[in-house]
Amino acid sequence: MSNVRRLYREPAIASHEGATTADSPKPKHVAIVMDGNGRWAAGRRLPRHVGHRAGYRVVRNLVRLAIERDIRHLTLFAFSSENWKRPEIEVSALMKLFLQALRREVNDLDDNGVKLDFLGARERLSAPLRKLMEETETRTAGNDRLRLHVAVSFGGRWDIVSAARRLSEAAAAGRMDPASVDEAALRRAMSLPDMPDPDLLIRTGGECRISNFLLWNLAYTELYFTDVLWPDFDAAQLDAALGIFSRRHRRFGTVTAGAEHA
Repeated sequence: MSNVRRLYREPAIASHEGATTADSPKPKHVAIVMDGNGRWAAGRRLPRHVGHRAGYRVVRNLVRLAIERDIRHLTLFAFSSENWKRPEIEVSALMKLFLQALRREVNDLDDNGVKLDFLGARERLSAPLRKLMEETETRTAGNDRLRLHVAVSFGGRWDIVSAARRLSEAAAAGRMDPASVDEAALRRAMSLPDMPDPDLLIRTGGECRISNFLLWNLAYTELYFTDVLWPDFDAAQLDAALGIFSRRHRRFGTVTAGAEHA
């Protein structure tokens, strides 16, 4: 079991071997499952909403770190399709936090060149939150320093099913030939079709699973799991993940030169 654990879980803190250099491979798109807010709060005998607020402060810092490290796309799994099943009081507190955070951060995001996009089933969100999301997307649309994608009420299966439905409706209406449906067509029908696939997925909180995140987009993404709870995730933790990524060999189904004779 120790060997299996080592294969799929990386150390929480980078050693000198994980340090990156100027010419180290760097991810242009990092996706993160921000897990562990509730356990962080429980460990301190605090309400779960306190953990979510602590996690929000980490997001603020992470945006700055991403800009400093020349990460061009940052995708955060903020609230999944399944999270609607949580206690109503927790869901309500999270939705209130999203609304407050957007109002508080939009000016700084815009001033720092961050383009903000949202992924997910917006019809389940409140009207004030949907309106503010749309206003924020419009306001930051011209920014290009960092593209921040926030998944709210999102599920990977929902995204694929929604895309399939759009294509079937288009085919039924005669707007497209069913024979023309391929990977490219499906991708164009999904959330944020111009978003490149993540190079690196980070999951905090000790769990080693994708949890219905970007199922289509993670086909060749490098995975990094850490036991660190999200409110404790900082620059050292991010650099640990980037250091591990720099040592991965990404072949995308091909072989490394010379490996065919190995």
